Amino acid sequence: MPTLTTAGRRPLGLYALVVAVAAALLLTTALANVASAHGSVVSPASRAYGCFERWGDRHMAPEMATEDPMCYQAWQADPQAMWNWNGLFREGVGGNHQGAIPDGQLCSAGRTQNGRYNAMDTIGNWQATSINNSFNVRLFDGASHGADYIRVYVTRQGFNPITQALGWGDLELVAQIGNTPASQWQSAPDGVQIDIPATAPGRSGRHMVYTIWQASHFDQSYYFCSDVNFGGSNPPPTTAPPTTPPPTTAPPTTPPPTTPPPTTPPPGSAGCTATYSVASTWSGGFQGDVRVTAGSSAISGWTVTLNYPSGQTVQQAWNATVSASGSTVTARNVSYNGSLAAGASTNFGFIGSSAGGTPSVSCTAS
Repeated sequence: MPTLTTAGRRPLGLYALVVAVAAALLLTTALANVASAHGSVVSPASRAYGCFERWGDRHMAPEMATEDPMCYQAWQADPQAMWNWNGLFREGVGGNHQGAIPDGQLCSAGRTQNGRYNAMDTIGNWQATSINNSFNVRLFDGASHGADYIRVYVTRQGFNPITQALGWGDLELVAQIGNTPASQWQSAPDGVQIDIPATAPGRSGRHMVYTIWQASHFDQSYYFCSDVNFGGSNPPPTTAPPTTPPPTTAPPTTPPPTTPPPTTPPPGSAGCTATYSVASTWSGGFQGDVRVTAGSSAISGWTVTLNYPSGQTVQQAWNATVSASGSTVTARNVSYNGSLAAGASTNFGFIGSSAGGTPSVSCTAS
């Protein structure tokens, strides 16, 4: 009998060792894939990254089921969604994000990667980050792709992410930046990162921040859902965006009409033109966008003047140095977007108070 017991234990011990080694190899492979992959919104944390941040080093802990049930259901559905928190992308979208991703599937990027991230769309009480109405979105890029553009949306007031599936019509554009090579991002361990300042007035309670990152190296679009609670006390650190807003594609909400572009001086000279548009509006505020285009000759700098008829004020701006005197707003290029080849364009944007009235716009080149 003792002989049988000893003989019986050896295979069990060997089996346990094999299982342990296999599990370790699987975990090592998964972590290696994470280290060599792409990126994600890390603040406020995207759903996949948040699960990895909280449970990556204790993914077998039974308390995940009770302390973090949404991450637990995602882990049960596909553990690779957590290990590959930085691989939630689609290829070949061509800028038609709404056409590629149906309502209800925004958090999984339209059930990309053979359904790996489907659980990200699950409705429920995901853990939320407390933020203020002015906040930063921090995007980590582990492969130094850079960005053609990054767009940040926030759900409309009244949307409840705990009980409702996210659709394009629930989103309002609150911030965007454009072509930004990785060399302009901040250095970070294992990659680079960038902060995009955003303002979402009138929001309170639970919401979702939705970020689209169009990587520069390929037609590769990343999509991130971040659960937030407006009115909290731990907003992320602030950093100014380093570059221009993106080329235009239709945002989820209907943009207001734009005014015809005034030109100064006439076409054919070494001057510039400026086109003004309103990217989004909300109660008591709006986001303005101005596109500056060089004339028939290259320019080394530009100044845009906007004269508002209704006393609007500018609270925040990016990709330009902005000053105001009464109802006149003056925007001058910054170091990286003043030099434009003939016919080339750049953009700057700003957040203003009160959306009433369209300004007259003029552009002067230097």
